[in-house]
Amino acid sequence: MEFLDLIRKPWPWYVAGPLIGLTVPTLLLIGNKSFGISSSLRHICAACIPARIPFFSYNWKKEIWNLIFVLGTLVGGFLATTYLKNPDAFQLAAATKADLSALGIRDFSGLMPADLFAAENLFTLKGLIFLVFGGFLVGFGTRWAGGCTSGHSIMGISNLQWPSLVATCCFMIGGFAMTHLFLPFILKLV
Repeated sequence: MEFLDLIRKPWPWYVAGPLIGLTVPTLLLIGNKSFGISSSLRHICAACIPARIPFFSYNWKKEIWNLIFVLGTLVGGFLATTYLKNPDAFQLAAATKADLSALGIRDFSGLMPADLFAAENLFTLKGLIFLVFGGFLVGFGTRWAGGCTSGHSIMGISNLQWPSLVATCCFMIGGFAMTHLFLPFILKLV
């Protein structure tokens, strides 16, 4: 098997899971760093906003590694979607397709349904609800929980932090509620 074929295909959980899990001890051993993406937005704001807002008044340069990590994630995502795209069609369970089709979602060609997240939906009521209001809720929840799902679920739980377990359970409950209670209602509105 060629190297490019190996990295183009989805990796099985028993390979990808331990690799993700190994980031925790690696970061702790390298320099007592904790993994999480949401804190990088705070570092970017602290670097770019000249106002004397107390929340952004700290030595963000100490956390430059986190900004480099996020930059690497963006560059890696671009390279992967541009040059390493999986040649196989995206796999989605037939039952999930049927449930989403009943809600009016018909395009399953990408990772996100184009019926909801296409560029032409950006300035519509649907775009306002899903992208703007949804983005606000994600940002608010991340700030309120003191971190994002990657920080709490990967780093916090592996360090046996009780607040991370509670936050992860709340993330999951919120996702289930959105999927089964709110999404059908919202899709009927728009």
